[in-house]
Amino acid sequence: MSQMQDLKVIKVNGIDIAYRFDGPEDGPVLLVANSLMANGSMWDGNVPALADRYRVLRYDKRGHGGSGLSEGPYTIAQLADDAIGLLDALGIQKAHFMGLSIGGMIGQQLGARFPDRILSLTLCNTASEMPPRSLWEDRFQIARTQGIAGLVDGTIQRWFTAPFIQRAPQEIEKVRQMILGTNVAGYMACGSAVRDMAQSTMLLKIKTPTLVLSGRSDPACTVDQGIVLHRLIDHSKMVILEEAAHLSNIEQPEVFNKTVRQFIDSVDNTL
Repeated sequence: MSQMQDLKVIKVNGIDIAYRFDGPEDGPVLLVANSLMANGSMWDGNVPALADRYRVLRYDKRGHGGSGLSEGPYTIAQLADDAIGLLDALGIQKAHFMGLSIGGMIGQQLGARFPDRILSLTLCNTASEMPPRSLWEDRFQIARTQGIAGLVDGTIQRWFTAPFIQRAPQEIEKVRQMILGTNVAGYMACGSAVRDMAQSTMLLKIKTPTLVLSGRSDPACTVDQGIVLHRLIDHSKMVILEEAAHLSNIEQPEVFNKTVRQFIDSVDNTL
């Protein structure tokens, strides 16, 4: 899981964006956006449950994975522009969207600002605001002085429940290597976008069919933060995954895959 395999690169908004497709070439496109300190390999356990019907498009946001780095700080709006720019560059008019954490924050922008491009939104383990500011300053200071290695243990403890960390050492090690592969400048530039985000009022603009998915034990983007999304997005559906923290797609892949698949199918079947 340290790197996404078989990557291609395309120029988007002046920067190289790494991506890969899985699934039938004529299938509806599902654009998938990763968490902070992650690359597209974080979805390795989910793509097979979707790629029989959907053309799954994974990509690494700027500053992460196989994509290029530009000077930070970034904004969530800028990262959303990259996502739309990727669709434009690949000649894709409309897509379903799934994003986790910062990926879901990007999705909120897409739903509000590009409603004609997004068929459905699956917003996983995410939030519309991420206070306090001091939390990010503390993490950036660790990143500056110790590198990503100084953040890895705390991140894993937020991303997974203690029983999963005990039970799935191989999965945890893959995630550890993925985190350690993150560029410090890219992490800080994207982390600044999360720090500075204030998107709650923007949620009122979203009319796209939306699934809000939260992990019961997620300390990073809590159930309460998911409820805010659910209440402010018209006609959204909310599902809480039990025994899951922040990377619910890795901790509870079977129920995650089933929940997401049923939702996207239900929208796609009406198109």
